[in-house]
Parts: sequence; C-alpha cells; structure tokens
Amino acid sequence: MATTEFISVTFPNASHELKPIPGAGVDVDFLVRYARALDDYGYNYTLIPYGSTGFDPFTLGATILAKTKKIKIIIALRPNTLYPTVAAKALATLDQLSGGRVVVHFIAGGSDAEQAKEGDFLTKDQRYGRLEEYIKILRRTWSSKEPFDWSGTYYTFKNFHSDVVPKDKNIPVSVGGSSEEAYRIGGSLADIFGLWGEPLKETKQQISRIYTEAEKAGRTDKPRIWVTFRPITAETDDLAWAKAHKTLDALTQHTANGLGKSAPNAPEPQNVGSQRLLDIAKRGEVQDRALWYPTVTATNARGASTALVGSYDTVVESLLDYVELGADLISIRGYDNFNDAVEYGTHILPKTREEIGKRFG
Repeated sequence: MATTEFISVTFPNASHELKPIPGAGVDVDFLVRYARALDDYGYNYTLIPYGSTGFDPFTLGATILAKTKKIKIIIALRPNTLYPTVAAKALATLDQLSGGRVVVHFIAGGSDAEQAKEGDFLTKDQRYGRLEEYIKILRRTWSSKEPFDWSGTYYTFKNFHSDVVPKDKNIPVSVGGSSEEAYRIGGSLADIFGLWGEPLKETKQQISRIYTEAEKAGRTDKPRIWVTFRPITAETDDLAWAKAHKTLDALTQHTANGLGKSAPNAPEPQNVGSQRLLDIAKRGEVQDRALWYPTVTATNARGASTALVGSYDTVVESLLDYVELGADLISIRGYDNFNDAVEYGTHILPKTREEIGKRFG
C-alpha cells in the first residue's frame, strides 16, 4: 500500500464559513502563519483553490513555497484561464523555485454560469475534451527536447519549445469529478484522481471506474486516489455532535442571509459531483460510521461539503475505512479553517499515521 498523505487548503485571510468576512483582502501575516502551521503539523500538500472572483493561485502558491520548507502546493487551474504552453512554463518555474513541490489540479468546469464569467462558453463535453488536450500538451512540453507543433480541436501552435522544465521532468497532474468523462480522462491521464467524500460503497464504485479506465488506456499504473472530507471533531462524540449542530446552524443562517457559499434558493447544481451528494443526502443524515450530510444540503453541495462527525478516535477510524479502500491522499479541512487545521494536526494526523503503520505497514 502506498504511503498515505494528507492535504489541506490554504486561505489568504481569516474569513471562513462560520464567520465570513465579505470582501476580505490578502492578509499576508495570516497566510504565512497558516502555511507554516500546515508545514509544522505535517500536512503533505495544501490546495490553492480557484474561483472566478478569487485570488490568483500561482501568486499565493509562490508566497507559500517561499515561506515553507516541506509542504507541496496543489495549484487549482481551469484550462480556459491560461494557455497550456504558458501554464506549462509557469508551473515548471514554480517547481524549480521550490525544489519540486508543485502539483496541478485541473477543474474542467462544472457550471456553465461560472465558466461564462471568464469568457468560456464551451459545453461540458467540450470542456472535458479541451482538458484532455491540455494535459497532453503539458506533458509534451515538459518532456520534449525539440520544438513541436500541435494541431488539435482546441489548440494549435507551431515550433514550440520550453527551456523551463520541472525539477523531476514532470509535475503530478490531478483531475477530479464524478462524470463518465471525468473518469475516462482522469483514469487514462491523471497521476491523481480527486473525489468528494461519499459513502464507502459509492467511493469503492468510483475507484473501480477510475481503475477500469486506466486499464482500458493501457496504463501499467493507476492514479492515486484523493478523497476530501470536512471533519467536525472534538474529544468525545457528544462534544463533536454538539459542535456539528452549531456549525450547521451557522451555515444555514449565512446561506439565508446571502453570506454562504451558495445563494439563497439557488437552483440544483449542474455538476454531477454535487448532484450525487444531494441525492445521497436524501437517504439519511448519517452514512456509514460518521459521514454527515446536512452540511451538504445547507450549502447546496457547493464544493466539498460532507462532514465526518465524531471524537478524534471516531474520525481516525472513519479515515482508515477509506485508506483501506485505496485512498492514499486524504484531504481534511474544517469550517473554522486555521483552528481546525491545527486541531487535525494535533489529534488526527499523528493517530491516523500511527494506525496506518500498524495495520497496513
């Protein structure tokens, strides 16, 4: 079994879903303190998210890399926002500067309205076709010693060559999603495939689909599986559940007041991943050991939103269930971003690693 690694998310200011600060700018001291805390507590990666209204992940990522020693950054990238030859050089530059601490996570685009905000009017299938071409161009750029031409459906250029190559001649590519096209492209091309936290049965089915696509593509390896959760934890199960209901109250109130991640009375999300979460939520509030779904409905499944609720031991056991399925990249981030990251680093990461060593080592 591959080594299990942990992913967090770095935020540029103290705003979070329980206490949003509308219009908050970059707080450099907070950003650096947050990134260094993740480094110190032993997180392996931190995701730098992308949104049409948000900060530039490359710039934030460069700052984090300059202020940390070990943690790797995962740059979230939408293909419509940066030409692939430019992205290949930008990523490779960061990778050289950091000594090989860069991963790229691709977002094909799950919402027509969000994509249109930045001039992207392709259909969902076309967006996935473009993503497939984009990844191939990146890999060709990083591996080609000679200039090459490209004539594809979405990109055409002649005689391109880059003198900027990643430290290890490649940068890990991550793809996420829950649609058939996501499984096909991620299974055939990605180093990492990202999933949102679904029940064990559904997660196992998704992993099987990804591996099937990898095999169909003739791969001799498989993508690493990344699963994301939003743990709500405390010293005991009772304390954790009390905390969970306070969290839910805050999320519900902020959504109603227009301060949540989803607008009040928003239509059902267009992306398959969010639709799957909402469908599962209809089956009951708690799935498996501790997977809690009211946070999904409270936010209209806007992004990763399934919580794991319980004591530190309960959450550790829940994570181990997914490790046993084959998830060796575990993303955990809370609703009180900084404090939850410290809590996980203190109580969840060490215990989970210890138990993995005992059971799977």
